[in-house]
Amino acid sequence: MRRDMGYVGFGLGSDAEWADDLREGIHETGKDFYLIEKKDGELVGAHVCEARLGGERRGEDLGRLVGYSAKVEVGDLGDVSFCRDHGIQYAYMLGAMANGIASVELVEAAAVGGMLGSYGAAGQSIGVIGDAVDRLNKMGKPFCVNLIHSPSEPEHESRVVDLLIKKSVNLIEASAYLDLNIHVVRYRLAGMYRGADGVVVTPNQIIAKVSRVEVASKWFAPAPMKFVEKLLADGLITQAQAEMSQEVPMAYDLTAEADSGGHTDNRPFITLLPTMLALRDAFAKKHGYEKALRVGVGGGISTPTSAAAAFMMGAGFIVTGSVNQACLESGSSGVVREMLTQTGQADVTMAPAADMFEMGVKLQVIKRGTMFAMRANKLYELYRAHGSIETIPAKDRASIEKTIFRMSLDEVWGITKTFFLEREPKQVAKAERDAKHKMALVFRWYLGLSSRWANAGEVGREADYQIWAGPAMGAFNQWVKGSYLEEAGNRKAVSVAREILYGATVVLRLGILRSQGVSLAQDWVDVLPAGEEKLERVFA
Repeated sequence: MRRDMGYVGFGLGSDAEWADDLREGIHETGKDFYLIEKKDGELVGAHVCEARLGGERRGEDLGRLVGYSAKVEVGDLGDVSFCRDHGIQYAYMLGAMANGIASVELVEAAAVGGMLGSYGAAGQSIGVIGDAVDRLNKMGKPFCVNLIHSPSEPEHESRVVDLLIKKSVNLIEASAYLDLNIHVVRYRLAGMYRGADGVVVTPNQIIAKVSRVEVASKWFAPAPMKFVEKLLADGLITQAQAEMSQEVPMAYDLTAEADSGGHTDNRPFITLLPTMLALRDAFAKKHGYEKALRVGVGGGISTPTSAAAAFMMGAGFIVTGSVNQACLESGSSGVVREMLTQTGQADVTMAPAADMFEMGVKLQVIKRGTMFAMRANKLYELYRAHGSIETIPAKDRASIEKTIFRMSLDEVWGITKTFFLEREPKQVAKAERDAKHKMALVFRWYLGLSSRWANAGEVGREADYQIWAGPAMGAFNQWVKGSYLEEAGNRKAVSVAREILYGATVVLRLGILRSQGVSLAQDWVDVLPAGEEKLERVFA
């Protein structure tokens, strides 16, 4: 039974605006919407009319007001302060994917579209990162660069921080940190000063990607004093900066990383996000920071429904990843994009991560069309079971040399040694002292190259492609089935983002009407990709 919210007068006046079609009226989310039941029972919609909430029915009334939604603007989704502080229009972030999958082109597209893109610097050489940053700096729009925790290569992580500070990159996306270290603290404190109003100004901002409360707690707290004191002793910060460091958190922005592609703890965001929001409130109350703390969510965001759910739950911003890799601007190859369009929600699995192989850390990859996960897991089993390459049973060694490495392990070590002598010589010295570490470096050769083979579309190595993706990829593919976005060649990053954001406003409007007791017809609730023409009007 429909509720009586109020009544609509008969004389609508010259400013009245009817919705020609109910579905279109509901989906025109940039306008107010009134759902009216006329005296003869017909349902009609209006964007402007003489509606009265409550009160008594009058004889001249056209009918009952049975549903109402104020306009739901795409620019109002999320936390407006996130957009203001980072100089963007929409609370939407295209998250970093390593090895340049989140490419310069992807970040540039995001910036033009009024969104925030994070360059996938992880796994890249200092020279490549530097060139990317130079290009991004020239566009004069906001962007972000990924700083990934590299426990196996601390010197490289330190050099990346040197580069980011030197080139005045003022926003990073910090990922895979199990704990804070001196490198990321040095980045955060660089250039800190006190403004004329007495408030601490932090030129370098961090969006921290986390999935665990104990790690999130460290980002929402001030910099650890043990690192602050070390930086002060080394002359890298001043006494004043050391004192100011305790007045601000390591990060004002935190992404709750749920069931994502790549590094993930496979947490459902429906439980992770509320936990992180509660943590945010606790730390804000405890420290009384000048600026508000914010929590966004990534992992599983790939449809209007998931985006709307995140915003309704209180997310300040949303972060996408897997769906961006399938877009034309990504650093992935054409063959990988095609594979991603065929990926279902169940076509993903976990495999060892190259950068944290020895620690047993895993990441999420697709399993359809590639044998990477099976082969990588085999290597980790051998690593766990044996103390050196020499103690691997001859049968197993011959098998992995033939099917995985396609050369002898001695040859792989020669290539690996040359690589690390240039990138981080300490790794070679450690390997020559520690046979198990040597085995890890050799096995990581395959894990590291497998993602590069995928990005390059290496012919003959298709079975070894390492392609990061979560269940969100399958959800997106199901949603766009039959639309222009079903084809890989039509997937542009900004179009995908706009479809998700606009669709989220429709889902939110439908939720408002449901909460008012409105029974929704099936054609009203089908939130399908709207198409480029509609998006141009919405985002004009």
